[in-house]
Amino acid sequence: MPLVKVENLVKHFPVRMNFIKALFTRERKKVHAVNGVNFSIEEGETLGLVGESGSGKTTMGRLVLRLEEPTKGRIFFAGREITSLSAEEMRRLRREMQIIFQDPLASLNPYMRIGEAIRHPLVIHGIGENKRKQREMVLEMLERVNLRPAEEFYNRFPRQLSGGQRQRVVIARALITRPKFVVADEAVAMLDVSVRSQLLKLMVDLKREFNLTYLFITHDLATTKYICNRIAVMYLGRIVEEGSFRDIYTDPLHPYTKALISAVPEPDPKAMERKKKLIPEGEVPNPIDPPSGCPFHPRCPYVKEVCRTVPPELKEYSGDRKVACYLYD
Repeated sequence: MPLVKVENLVKHFPVRMNFIKALFTRERKKVHAVNGVNFSIEEGETLGLVGESGSGKTTMGRLVLRLEEPTKGRIFFAGREITSLSAEEMRRLRREMQIIFQDPLASLNPYMRIGEAIRHPLVIHGIGENKRKQREMVLEMLERVNLRPAEEFYNRFPRQLSGGQRQRVVIARALITRPKFVVADEAVAMLDVSVRSQLLKLMVDLKREFNLTYLFITHDLATTKYICNRIAVMYLGRIVEEGSFRDIYTDPLHPYTKALISAVPEPDPKAMERKKKLIPEGEVPNPIDPPSGCPFHPRCPYVKEVCRTVPPELKEYSGDRKVACYLYD
């Protein structure tokens, strides 16, 4: 049984109109952020959710944790449907489900000391017999994320830390309740390359130590090779391909996945020169008015007539590979 499973998940955001326009029109436009997504994540696995900006990745991550309410669909955690749980029931469950945000400076209170920021989840969930015990737990976690000496970092403010150190604090805060499942939303995107590799190694080590399950959200396919077991490729609110890391990299099926893989830099300049870049034509369609049929068809070099009218389903191709494309029917 998978730890996390979503079925036919849909999320539409209403588009705000000015008062006068709202009075004279019945049409209510909406942003189609997520359109009928299905996937599951096994316990101890890392699923990479990749795609360019505006594909719906962040919304998907927030939906899984019920930080956003789905328009339609169901979400399961450890075999339990959580879609209709009350706010109080979700509050208790959040001890086991946490998120690492992209921007640590925005997600940390600038007036709260680092130690208190990490201790706050322990207070909310009633973990630890007293304040002294909670402080010990925080110091231990600071050591674990390589913020040493822990006593010194405990009393610092976020502005006194570097970007990489702040992200370590955010990781420590997410893991202090010992969750089973963590959504990492572009967790290393804002860091320098050298710091990024250190943080990825830390996340891999913590996954092994605490038996974590990750949903790793990123626009950078090159990053996924260090941490992900499987990859799901998202485009305009839909998953267009899913498979193991090795299969996606060595034999991409969907035209959009092929374009993403062709853009991944190669360390060998000669190999990069030989690599054929498949850059899709045109711009990403507006999610307020998405194209009919396959969402990628306006930019696809292999488009068929059926692609313009009927959305392809995400179907099994071979083994654990899935693809939503009429080229493989």
